[in-house]
Amino acid sequence: MTVKPTFPNLLNIRDLGGHPTRSGETTRWKALLRSDELERLTVEGAQALLDYGVSTIIDLRWPIEATSRPSLFQTTPGEVRYLNISLLGESETAWQAIRPKVTKEMWSCVILDYLQSEIYAVMRAIAEAPASGILFHCQSGKDRTGIIAALLLAVAGVEPEAIADDYALTTDNLREAYLAAAPPEEHAEVLERVRCPPEQIHNMLAHLEDNYGGPLGYLQKIGLKENEITKIKQKLLSE
Repeated sequence: MTVKPTFPNLLNIRDLGGHPTRSGETTRWKALLRSDELERLTVEGAQALLDYGVSTIIDLRWPIEATSRPSLFQTTPGEVRYLNISLLGESETAWQAIRPKVTKEMWSCVILDYLQSEIYAVMRAIAEAPASGILFHCQSGKDRTGIIAALLLAVAGVEPEAIADDYALTTDNLREAYLAAAPPEEHAEVLERVRCPPEQIHNMLAHLEDNYGGPLGYLQKIGLKENEITKIKQKLLSE
């Protein structure tokens, strides 16, 4: 089971530690965290992240999102290394121009196929980051963040059900706040927006196996070197 650290104003942050793997290990705590956008953080929340050991932040949002809603880590340079690596291309307009119309349950499969250079950049940044805490996030910490988290956990050999359960936690984390911020006539739309079906992850894992020989084969296909893959696995598993 994952743990939700307390960082004021964040809705959807959690550590990727504590997940069971097929080899009998568990993933490391305080190594990799996933989150919604850090613009919401108070000064105290930012300090809590530092105290937790975060030293690298990878922002998966479009550049316009990052500049229009910057976090304290962007506006106040300090000891945290900040990287903006947009997962869905250079802009929302560019992404919409190539985005296939698929169901939510198949979304991650499309991202794996269409945005390999972007995923490569994110995974390489994780491989090359210092061994202390790495946090990656998008806006809601749902789709862009969710696929990177699922891929990382798959590389570590985490049990498929645990990966799907981690993804599905986002629904509960976002539901109450998102409903409270929307008028009643939009509640059905909000519930669909925050829905994170476990089937999406099971489809993604099957897609990796059927088309790339598994998550490690996928990382090799998109260009990661063997030593970079090893560094990622060590961040996830080595004590």
